[in-house]
Amino acid sequence: MSGIQEVLLSRRTVYRFKEDSVENSFLDLAFKAAAHAPNHKNTNPWRYYVLGESARSLLLPEVERLSRSKMSGQPAKDIESGLKRAVSKIMSPPVLIAVSSSLTPSDSFREMEDYAATACSIQNFCLSLWGNGIGTQWSTGTITRADSTYEALGIPKERERIVGFLKVGYPEILPEKEKLDVESIRTYLS
Repeated sequence: MSGIQEVLLSRRTVYRFKEDSVENSFLDLAFKAAAHAPNHKNTNPWRYYVLGESARSLLLPEVERLSRSKMSGQPAKDIESGLKRAVSKIMSPPVLIAVSSSLTPSDSFREMEDYAATACSIQNFCLSLWGNGIGTQWSTGTITRADSTYEALGIPKERERIVGFLKVGYPEILPEKEKLDVESIRTYLS
């Protein structure tokens, strides 16, 4: 099996990361791979915003609001526990990246193509890192749609849509992986 095939078949979403920092050289390789994703008419619609500690902290009021709203009616100790987990999801990954895709309100088909290209770019980014032993998680929670997130990060909502956050780091635990058999996803038409 070729090296690329092994990377494709072994990749998985990582939910728990070691505290070890990720070398910028690996991130740069991944950004280069991301930039080489296919995109119709070379629109290059993706933007990657690497969030340092200060930028992440700007997200915490919305994280807390969403967490409290989601857990309303629960006992206070459960709310506090849930709040700590929600804050940890933003603050604990060694690297956190917001990814956006360009908007084209006047051309919904272009917007769909650009979103698909951004998804390809994210896959290239994740596979590049995985090939170097670094895991990722693509998260698309409610926070990616909140106006306050756009404001906090300075992402122009009228021109870009946040398609998710990428959590990046060395895996603490590798989750088991179950995928569908090829026969269940493939149909030959004659």
